[in-house]
Amino acid sequence: MKKDLAIRLFDFAVSAINLIRKFPKSPEYQVISYQLCKSATSSGANYEEAQAGSSKQDFIYKTEISLREMKESNYWLRIIREIKEESLQERERLNELIGESEELSKILAAIIVRSKENVEASR
Repeated sequence: MKKDLAIRLFDFAVSAINLIRKFPKSPEYQVISYQLCKSATSSGANYEEAQAGSSKQDFIYKTEISLREMKESNYWLRIIREIKEESLQERERLNELIGESEELSKILAAIIVRSKENVEASR
């Protein structure tokens, strides 16, 4: 059974937070932790807001923000993959999160494209 997109975004944010909790406390990881936490949680929050958008344009705008934040999350996750020494299990979990961020980005992008097409068609 396919998970609802809002649930997947929520689960992604929770997984990112759980990953962050395992980071070393060095200055570079503090910056990465902050940025990843912001972008991972913001993507889902903006999608939730989009669901209650006041217009189709508002829905598209907030979904675009959600997409940008998911792409940023992917960026931080890829940096972590390159700099963090982790166990094989941790590396696999990191790769799963990167894959999920890529899938979620594709889904959000498709929603934006379809929504824009629907707006144009209704004019």
